[in-house]
Amino acid sequence: MQLLLLVVSVLAILALGYRLYGRLVAKHYELDPNAKTPAEKHNDGVDFVPTRWFYLFGQHFSAIAAAGPIAGPILACQQFGWLPCILWIVFGSIFIGAVHDFSTLVASLRHDARSIAEVAREHIGRPAWLLLLSFIWLALIYVIVAFTQVTAQTFSTGDAELAGLTFRFNPGGAVAASATMYLGLAVIMGLVVRFLKVPLWLQTAIFVPATLGVVWYGTRISTLLLLDANMWAVLILAYCFLASLLPVWSLLQPRGYLGGFILYMALAAGVAGVLFGGFDVQQPMFTSFQVPGATGLLFPFMFVTIACGACSGFHGLVCSGTTSKQISKETHCRRIGYGAMLAEGFVATIALATLLIVSKEGVAGKGPGTIYGEGLGRFLTVFLGEQNLVFAVTFGAMAFSTFVFDTLDVATRLGRYILQELVGKTNRASALAATLVTCAVPLALVLASGPGSYLKFWTLFGTSNQLLAGLSLLGVTVWLKRTGRRYWFVAWPTVFIFAVTFTALGMQSATNLGASGGLLPLLNGALGLGLLLLALTFILMAGRRLLTPSDPLQGSSSAAS
Repeated sequence: MQLLLLVVSVLAILALGYRLYGRLVAKHYELDPNAKTPAEKHNDGVDFVPTRWFYLFGQHFSAIAAAGPIAGPILACQQFGWLPCILWIVFGSIFIGAVHDFSTLVASLRHDARSIAEVAREHIGRPAWLLLLSFIWLALIYVIVAFTQVTAQTFSTGDAELAGLTFRFNPGGAVAASATMYLGLAVIMGLVVRFLKVPLWLQTAIFVPATLGVVWYGTRISTLLLLDANMWAVLILAYCFLASLLPVWSLLQPRGYLGGFILYMALAAGVAGVLFGGFDVQQPMFTSFQVPGATGLLFPFMFVTIACGACSGFHGLVCSGTTSKQISKETHCRRIGYGAMLAEGFVATIALATLLIVSKEGVAGKGPGTIYGEGLGRFLTVFLGEQNLVFAVTFGAMAFSTFVFDTLDVATRLGRYILQELVGKTNRASALAATLVTCAVPLALVLASGPGSYLKFWTLFGTSNQLLAGLSLLGVTVWLKRTGRRYWFVAWPTVFIFAVTFTALGMQSATNLGASGGLLPLLNGALGLGLLLLALTFILMAGRRLLTPSDPLQGSSSAAS
């Protein structure tokens, strides 16, 4: 089968889903283009800033489209084949993932741009708020662990022998060097913007080409940073600690700006390679409903392995944390909330394509970051030529690592905020302590598991992430029910997500607790059970609110509803 036909079909279905189902969901929310949004009410030039939808879409898309929709589809396809993965990416994005993102964005908007946890506190109660915050923090821990291990493995890839090379080349070392220089470039850009007040066009003209320059230079110094996976994990988590405490102007904002360009370049390279490369699909369409291993059942593990490629609770944190404070018109929510998730589904499809063009034997033993980098490199060489394969492959893998750094930085910062909120402290000492705990727990898990064991955490990350989406959808369901609105379009995805994630979490906990491999399986099993109990308690609380008669609500949320 030709890759082009497959990718074009996916794009057509996603576009149709946006036009038809997205419009239906928007109709139920009765979006008012004339309503005053929180960004307009509280415009402070810092957090609340009315923003044109096109620019906000780019910011939101780059925040949610990180490494999850790249690594997840690649891992799932290797286990179960590409057909079930494509079906879940497409229909999961349209009917569940995009509905979740759209709904959490609208719910936050109608509650004065407060977080989804605050929405739960208003409609379910303070205990539910505490439970949801605790669940979010534990879910973020698994985000940090999974992405740290995947990146550490990518950075520690060994030497490669490629035709035509006149120098020693280490793919992992090249990516590590490029990614390190990229972060340094972001810091320089932050300082330039802060103190020299350089116009945006000039910043873009200087620093975006410079990112390609560091990729090229990384290929030339690929043997400079050769460390093992454990040492890279330590350094990555040290970066998380520092980055989450630095002012946003010094790293987060410039890195996010440059990362957006890298995302679009990677996506453009993938699309162009698919359109003009003439590649055929070499991976099997379907392998089996069960493959060897504790997480080898297609249901539920294919769903949670793909993770953010179809549905992500992390997106709800972005929607209700930053994006809702910048919406200038309610009608923009469909474009940004629903549309950006479908765009992420397409990112997942392109990531899958980087695997599909290689045989099973050609990817044996390789991690998702390496596979993505090599596949994207092959797409790029359609235009750059085979003589530039080293640069192209390094760019692809470096792009993957930049998406990871986006996620790690945000996840660590959110973990700090949540711990500070739970203890009721906001001073500098509490920020340091909360960040230290948020980094120390993943560090202990990573070092205890050893190099290359990211699969032990990936399914737990995917499960907790999608279960968080289910809890957020349940909170939205309670809000809609209490305000007398239709809620079927969020209720049935909630039930489906709970069926998938509870089955996956239960099986993983039982397997880990029954294993004889030492402390790590026991710890994973205990944390899995903890997540399960937190979620069940939240569901019981929400269920009581759903069964009680609707009552008049007080405050801005009732007025907006």
